[in-house]
Amino acid sequence: MPESGDSVQQAPLAYTVPVTAAGERLDKALAAGLPDLSRSRVQALLEQGRVSVAGRTITDPSMRVKPGQTFDVFIPEAEAAQPEAQDIPLDVLFEDEDVLVIDKPAGLVVHPAAGNPDNTLVNALLAHCGDSLSGIGGVRRPGIVHRLDKDTSGLMVVAKNDRAHHGLTEQFSDRSLSRTYHALVWGVPNPRQGRIEGAIGRSSADRKKMAVVEHGGKHAATRYRVLKSFGQAAALVECVLETGRTHQIRVHMAHIGHPLVGDPLYGRGRSSRPGGKHASTLPEPARRALVEFPRQALHATALTFRHPSREETMTFHAPMPADFHELIVILESV
Repeated sequence: MPESGDSVQQAPLAYTVPVTAAGERLDKALAAGLPDLSRSRVQALLEQGRVSVAGRTITDPSMRVKPGQTFDVFIPEAEAAQPEAQDIPLDVLFEDEDVLVIDKPAGLVVHPAAGNPDNTLVNALLAHCGDSLSGIGGVRRPGIVHRLDKDTSGLMVVAKNDRAHHGLTEQFSDRSLSRTYHALVWGVPNPRQGRIEGAIGRSSADRKKMAVVEHGGKHAATRYRVLKSFGQAAALVECVLETGRTHQIRVHMAHIGHPLVGDPLYGRGRSSRPGGKHASTLPEPARRALVEFPRQALHATALTFRHPSREETMTFHAPMPADFHELIVILESV
């Protein structure tokens, strides 16, 4: 077990072996029982001596588990990011001493991480706001209370101090903060308006992906309605989030058979997309524009929240970015 001086969580993750997992390898059982950890991550933690049972450190991933055994898994704290301020242009729609609302462009990563140590939104915010952002000085995502995927464009609200951060976080928790997206999907959903409800968790088939799962996921719900259809090839859909899970719209739309145009992760490959057979009937410019769109066609178009200090309800809208708009124009011209 790690010494008290180690940088670890206050309490370890605890996993008690169920009868159904009797005789399984320890690494496999832990990865199944603690879905936030991949099997390779579990193996690394074992190697580091961060797994114990009854106070005894376990390092053998092939150990066979027994029903009723409780394993403690000590997760090291994430290393505090130390991003540097970088002068990156921001499209600021609103700013006061508490909050900042921006229209994030596609291609901009929100916060530093492995593979993207700089040139992120956080780097830009540090330069723009200086030390007034909430949580600066060791927090990985200073002032960020929600995020958009790298290739998703649109509206984000950022807290600039602790009070605003707390107020916005509460609104995310009680779902009083409203987010509306526009998505271009393959095929035309039927019915044209509805609600998708399905828990989202890590995919058992591909740890890089999220999926609608029967066990171990987090409740997720998305309301949608078709705004415009382009034959049977594609549709422009408005999505309103009731919850905020990783890749929620992308996962939910793919789950009902209508993945987002351009989605490299949930689009099932260009040759087998649901809209493919219909897209082939479109004129060549429109077909090519759909098939070759280089990112998921998803834009956060509207945002409503209660100002954390003034208690005033604020609503913002952001038009489609140029590439998304041009794709719609091409489809409308058919």
